[in-house]
Amino acid sequence: MSESWRTRLARLKFNLFPVYRGTGGRVRYIREDWQEIRVEIPYSWRTKNYMGTTFGGSIYGACDPMHAMLLIKNLDESTYAVWDTEASIDFKKPGKTDLYAKFELSDDEIASVKRAVDADGPVNRAYEVDVVDADGVVHATVENVVHVSKR
Repeated sequence: MSESWRTRLARLKFNLFPVYRGTGGRVRYIREDWQEIRVEIPYSWRTKNYMGTTFGGSIYGACDPMHAMLLIKNLDESTYAVWDTEASIDFKKPGKTDLYAKFELSDDEIASVKRAVDADGPVNRAYEVDVVDADGVVHATVENVVHVSKR
């Protein structure tokens, strides 16, 4: 599925938002149904650390809000509240090239979150994503815990 003009506009706004822009990361794609977001962390002077590798804060900052955004856009905002509550990052290999992350939510996961919140009240869901280079080598794994509740 491709981007729509609405998701292209959302991508542009995301990349111009000062806090996100400061991470050095760039949203490169938002699927029309908001079930996939792709992010790039370019290897540049803005994202390099003292050792000449990609700064861990840039990796984490570029990945931080994505699963929460996917849930916000796929759940009724007037019914459900979505918040990031925890995060961790496991660095596997220093990055010296552009890095990429792909965030996805399936229809089944969205339905499962709705069922869980409707039946049991607030839930926390953990989502992992690998940050890879162009060859698919994993440089970091980011885990975000997202809290979903009824408003």
